[in-house]
Amino acid sequence: TLRKPISQSSMADWASKNLNMHTQGIFRRRISISNMLSWNGGSIKKPMLITSNRTIKKEACEMFKLVQSYMGDRQTRMDRNDVALVMVTKCWSMQGLRDELYIQLIRQTTDNMCYRSLAWGWELMAISLAFFSPSPKFQSYLEGYIYRHLDSDENIAQHIKELVDLKNKKITKSRKKRKQNTEDEGLPISTYAKYCYRKLQKVAITGGKKGLRKPTVEEITHARNAIVTPSLFGSSLEEIMLRQQDMYPGNKLPWVQTQLSQQVLALGGEQTEGIFRIPGDIDEVNALKLQVDQWRIPSSLSDPNIPASLLKLWYRELEEPVIPQQFYKECISNYENPDAAVAVVQLLPELNRLVLCYLIHFLQIFAQPSNVGRTKMDVNNLAMVMAPNCLRCQSNDPRIIFENTRKEMSFLRMLIVHLDTSFIKGLV
Repeated sequence: TLRKPISQSSMADWASKNLNMHTQGIFRRRISISNMLSWNGGSIKKPMLITSNRTIKKEACEMFKLVQSYMGDRQTRMDRNDVALVMVTKCWSMQGLRDELYIQLIRQTTDNMCYRSLAWGWELMAISLAFFSPSPKFQSYLEGYIYRHLDSDENIAQHIKELVDLKNKKITKSRKKRKQNTEDEGLPISTYAKYCYRKLQKVAITGGKKGLRKPTVEEITHARNAIVTPSLFGSSLEEIMLRQQDMYPGNKLPWVQTQLSQQVLALGGEQTEGIFRIPGDIDEVNALKLQVDQWRIPSSLSDPNIPASLLKLWYRELEEPVIPQQFYKECISNYENPDAAVAVVQLLPELNRLVLCYLIHFLQIFAQPSNVGRTKMDVNNLAMVMAPNCLRCQSNDPRIIFENTRKEMSFLRMLIVHLDTSFIKGLV
């Protein structure tokens, strides 16, 4: 879990220590921190953040132009998707550019008088968070900035109006007047902020996109769509069921859970050595995730480790674990008592109970002696690899985490061996 958002004064203190203070005019006067962190229609000649890396220094200035292009503040012939792809790929490949992009987005979404530009800036932040996290050093600053915008729509509209009025009073005939736009175009800023806040919490833990394949336009589009349409990954079970209501109104279980489970079996997963232990190719898992989020299962799958890895990821990324947090203590207290362990399952909310029973029924197939001989994954191994995806220890104490890991594993083992899941057959 993340720390509480830092205060405004702490953010100012952080900025004073880390911003690469810019200068202006023939006397090279230093620009104030507030101006450094306010929308800028021109270019920058050095990075926003202090760095000694020459490559980062050069790339940062070019990236600022790309940010302006994406937000509609600079003319470009490139498609906005392509602009986003160039930026995301640069930052995904070069870790040193990530904080620089986020601080540039903070600047360009502060005191921005054009609502459309402002919204596109927040959209770009949301897309970026789908691919990479800020550094631990910058994380609390970004979180504090996002947090201040969670319920700020009326304030933003009023602030834009005030800025426009002030600008109109000051503007002279010789200066080119920027096209103003205070009308709400697209989503409220709080919608972007709420999405970014949740996304930051997840990416800070997961670390973002993994693998060797560079980001694609399809992934950019998917990341943008996820702002409005929640992904099947990283959402709550209730959100997932609500989302599938139109397509599969009669289903009592998440489509993604049943489809991936059936794919593992269809590809002979119960006869595959090291299933659930040996990860599938990460790039292929990412590609499958993209398709599953569009309600598609490709017919070209051949390796059961691919859907098996994605299935584990789906359980692991659920907003709340399959076994909700309020039942955690009961689970680790009854890790040696079969009857008590089974009794905990009956206490779960109905949807969680069905999802967990489906998972246990699925694992019971692999725990059969005839399959264990092939997979080398007995009930202990199955419990070991799946327990972290069902239960989440909230402690930060390494000793407690280590001790509870053993209990979590033992609890899941009890369920695989003793829970009657015969009722789940044929349920979708």
